[in-house]
Amino acid sequence: MDLLPVKVMDPALAEMGNHLSDAMKILEGGKLEGEAERRKLSWKDIPGPLQGDGQNVVSILQLVQTLMHGDDDKEGHRRMQYVGEQGHMALLGHSLAAYISVLERERLRKLTTRILSDTTLWLCRIFRYENGSAYYHEDDREGLLKVCRLVINAHYEEYGTEGFTVLSSKYPVIYQSAACRPGLGQHLCSQDVALLDKLVKDDRDSGRLPLLLIANAGTPGAGHTDKLGRLKELCLQYNMWLHVEGVNLATLVLGQTSSPVTAATKCDSMTLTPGPWLGLPAVPAVTLYRHEDPALSLAAGLTSSQPVEKLRALPLWLSLQYLGHDGIVERIKHASQLSQQLLENLKTLASIKTSDILDSEVSLVEALQMVEDELDSPVVVFRFSQDHSSPSSGASVEGCYEEDRDILDALNRWLGEQLADQVPLCGVDVVELEDEGTCVRFNPLMTAAALGTQENDVAALLEKLTELIPVLSCTLRFRQEFRDEVLQQASLSYIADPSWPGLGVVRYEPRNTELEEDKSQERMEKINSDLLKKLIELDTDLSFSCGPEFSEDKNVIFIGMATEDLDVREIVETMVSLGRDVEESGKLFENMTEVVRRGILEAELQLQKANEEKLMEEGVLRQIPLVSSVLNWFSPVQASVKGRTFNLAEGCLDSTEPVYSIKAQTSKEASPDSPNKRFPGQKLFRRPGVGSDSMSDCSSVGQVEESSRENTLMHAADEAEVPQEQPSQILEESVSLNQRVPEGQETESVDVLR
Repeated sequence: MDLLPVKVMDPALAEMGNHLSDAMKILEGGKLEGEAERRKLSWKDIPGPLQGDGQNVVSILQLVQTLMHGDDDKEGHRRMQYVGEQGHMALLGHSLAAYISVLERERLRKLTTRILSDTTLWLCRIFRYENGSAYYHEDDREGLLKVCRLVINAHYEEYGTEGFTVLSSKYPVIYQSAACRPGLGQHLCSQDVALLDKLVKDDRDSGRLPLLLIANAGTPGAGHTDKLGRLKELCLQYNMWLHVEGVNLATLVLGQTSSPVTAATKCDSMTLTPGPWLGLPAVPAVTLYRHEDPALSLAAGLTSSQPVEKLRALPLWLSLQYLGHDGIVERIKHASQLSQQLLENLKTLASIKTSDILDSEVSLVEALQMVEDELDSPVVVFRFSQDHSSPSSGASVEGCYEEDRDILDALNRWLGEQLADQVPLCGVDVVELEDEGTCVRFNPLMTAAALGTQENDVAALLEKLTELIPVLSCTLRFRQEFRDEVLQQASLSYIADPSWPGLGVVRYEPRNTELEEDKSQERMEKINSDLLKKLIELDTDLSFSCGPEFSEDKNVIFIGMATEDLDVREIVETMVSLGRDVEESGKLFENMTEVVRRGILEAELQLQKANEEKLMEEGVLRQIPLVSSVLNWFSPVQASVKGRTFNLAEGCLDSTEPVYSIKAQTSKEASPDSPNKRFPGQKLFRRPGVGSDSMSDCSSVGQVEESSRENTLMHAADEAEVPQEQPSQILEESVSLNQRVPEGQETESVDVLR
């Protein structure tokens, strides 16, 4: 049997594939050639001019890796889009495009024509768009721009020669769905189909030319689909072009697709983004369209006679062949199943409103029956809300806190950020809907292929959401209580900031002083800053901060999210107590210089007075060194030592005589127990017996008894040590502040004091 001839691969193509494989290993490996090499390749240290002898490929790739990742060693921060084998094929396409572009012109033309025709045929069959043409573009909005030019050329025959001046005869009108992303059209329409019909008729009667209607198969916010079938009939009636875009177009590859999305196959053009849907990096977006006049398509820029421009489809051509039809369907189906998994579980959470019961961002349009009622959208949008069925909650949050919608938006914004940070593989983000406000969105068609999202990631998202819901509920419940407690304190000011997703915002107000406005503001800033530091140092799960970086409120303290066992009153009392301590210590330091100066002057005067009294008492002869020794030997003088203490708070000198009696009394008294006595291990601001940190009665009693025995032993040891230590300490203070004791009397004075 004859063997089939074996085709030998072009060595250049084989080498290109090997280089790409090696390059991806280096860039994805995340390992540099040591600290010295890393420091060498830092972007801050790279010289401006090119090196004369050049660099090898590995060194250049190491440089690229350093520029991509910087100095961050954390694996989570270095995580990029998941690039599988199909992604490598797309990247190889860019390298091949550069290589193919140097072929001779005739061979290049044949190759680019084959690539373009194959890719267009595959896409039209996969997405059920018969007899269509394709335009490949980098910016997903560029296709719509070319379509607009095509429609203008079709309706204004002299547009190619006269340009925009021909539009003055009949102004063109572009109708856009209210849920479309902004900037796509000239005229926004927010009415239903019947009102749109009337609007188009009025525009025609006014001398305008209805030109183009932009519809959605998956709105950017909530993923809703317009009534595409009815809109197509309207476009046929008024000779308008219907363009459709949206993430739900990806579901056309599935066998079972909802009828609203299927109607998109009858539109005049549609824009597809297969890159994020299939996890293909750097592949172009595609606009499929139908038009019989190739000259107008060429004039609009939808086709090109340049073979190099046709090579844009090469990365997609390679990737589609690698995946195959089954691989493409599997990825779209997997993303849809992830959405259904999340949606079914979200419906079991009473505090979460899902996308099937949320009003869409075009609720007015939906109410007027312009948006299709579908429950199988692959985009899941949900929002935290209080439990409607809870007996204790009464009315819903929207009913009780209708004026505080911003608070709910802030909480949902915090929820979305927490989920995105703690479960990054799910790719959730935060969206702002016009009527519902801030919501969390899960759009696996745009993220799952790139991030590699799996069912266990969705399960982790649900688990984390279940943990965060009680925190949101407690924070929402305690906000009003915290506000009421703060308003009862004269030294605290409650700052109304509904955009802060936490317990609240407060400011400590110092007592009125006669300082200037600038100094008073500086003093308030200093006190609140020191108070914040003390609160942060406390052993508590509650977070304290200075708030967002660009917050308008200054000199304030932001309190974070609450838990079920939170003691709001204790928080407020602690802030007042610590703030008072900070304020008093601040006053002490502000007056310290003047107090110390006055104290030194007073001490000098008292020392001078004591020397004069000593001179009068002992006589002049005892002040002569040799004579004083002889006189003191025959006639000792019983001199009394008068100690002095310096009171920093009052700025005066006091006698040390009362110290003995006061110290003796206080040392024998047991220190009183703290008014807020806590069990060992219990953190601040928690009510005992509530939450997971509460302890059993047996363990509590045992710990209290043992702590009591330890306190008794400590007090007994203190009573035995204090009487022996105090006299020597007082003697040292007395000697340091009084005059020098005459020679021969030191020992006697000590014996007297003892």
